[in-house]
Amino acid sequence: MLQKTILYVCLLLVQCICFSQTELKKEYSLIDCIDIALKNNLDLKSTILSTNVDAINYKQSKANILPSINGNFNIGVNNGRSIDPFTNDFINQELTFSNARLNLDATIFNGFRLINTVRQQRLNKQASEMEIEEAKQTLVLNVTLAYLQVLNGKAVLELANKRLEATMTQFKRLKTLYDEEVGNPADFADIKGQKTMDETSILTSESALNNAKLNLVRLLNLTDDINVSTTDVLLDFESYGFSSEEVFDDAMENLATFKAKTLRMEAAKKGVNVAKAQFTPEVSFFGQLNTNYSSAAQIFSATGTSVENTGDFVTINNQEIPVQTNQTQFEGKKIGYGDQFDNNLNTVVGIAVNIPLFNGFRAKNNVALEKIKVEESLITLERTEQEIKNAIVQVHFDMQAAFKRHNSLRRQVEAFEESYRINEIRFNNGASNFLAFITSKNNLDNAKTNLINSKYEYFLRVKVLEFYRGEVL
Repeated sequence: MLQKTILYVCLLLVQCICFSQTELKKEYSLIDCIDIALKNNLDLKSTILSTNVDAINYKQSKANILPSINGNFNIGVNNGRSIDPFTNDFINQELTFSNARLNLDATIFNGFRLINTVRQQRLNKQASEMEIEEAKQTLVLNVTLAYLQVLNGKAVLELANKRLEATMTQFKRLKTLYDEEVGNPADFADIKGQKTMDETSILTSESALNNAKLNLVRLLNLTDDINVSTTDVLLDFESYGFSSEEVFDDAMENLATFKAKTLRMEAAKKGVNVAKAQFTPEVSFFGQLNTNYSSAAQIFSATGTSVENTGDFVTINNQEIPVQTNQTQFEGKKIGYGDQFDNNLNTVVGIAVNIPLFNGFRAKNNVALEKIKVEESLITLERTEQEIKNAIVQVHFDMQAAFKRHNSLRRQVEAFEESYRINEIRFNNGASNFLAFITSKNNLDNAKTNLINSKYEYFLRVKVLEFYRGEVL
């Protein structure tokens, strides 16, 4: 039984180890990286939050058109001399009072300020949505470029390993000759130095690859290292088919940054109309519903009559007879809270007109400030167009240069491969010295490294141009 248990535990551990290795070996395609970045990138999340603020401002601007209704209620106790809110008489007693009010305010006309504010906030909201799209486009481009940098680093590292393998072949052969005391001992010393150089080159390539991966992981907002694949990356080396002018024309049509800044400029123009409304009268409708309560309020009801002396006398037959009168007897009763609120209910309605006559030139200066914002937004748009146009021209030139350099380096690699093949045969047969062989080898290795770098440099420039055309992938 114990042996079975141990066997099951071992099988479980093996499965866990295999599963973990499978996870570690998982490769992320470019599409995978882009999807992860669009979900995790912190800069993009911050941009989305800013857009939510503009969306709320737009909703509030529409709600400002609606009438405002506000209620007010209070209750308190007053001691000493005061005015009875029920009878308006002076009293000197403890008094419990309460008031309730309902106010209604509705703007009828204010120079279209509310309407223009709604239009301005709608444009700001649309601009924010375009800024999200701009942030997404930029993020996709950055992820793509970082992905290509990783692929470039992997290719250079693979080439460095192959270079070391070739060196190790000669190292083993020369070590055998050295151990047998055959040949030139200096050749073995040189090959050891070359082996160390190739190992150092591998370390340098590993460091560059690690930095490229860290940059990609940062964009994806991940914590673990990732492996990338080339399953969905088209790396066909073909001449780019668009001129810089065509790329710029497409950028004007497709880049979200132009649309966002254009919408910001239109929103600034609406801001001028909003400021101009301060010169016009404002007409509004108002209404009130009021009531109150007083603990001193009473209602009196007759309970009967009584005969009482008035204090006056009449003389009849030289005899003073007091004057009496019938007095109605009343009984006071407190009026209830709800009854008073119902009995004291009153309403107020009216129309108010606010005419701006002089406000310290505030309206005039606000209009001037809004006009400055329009000019600033226009300059921002023009500056963006100029910067992107200059960037496209520069990137297009660098792309063409990289393409030409790659073709030249390819021919150079072909020549050095033939030179290395001949020198390797001559060196192995003892017809050539080690210096000629190692020089030929280093020339070929450097040419291959430069060829790979020029290839990915060209791809990077193409991806940037495709970004400007609105087609990052």
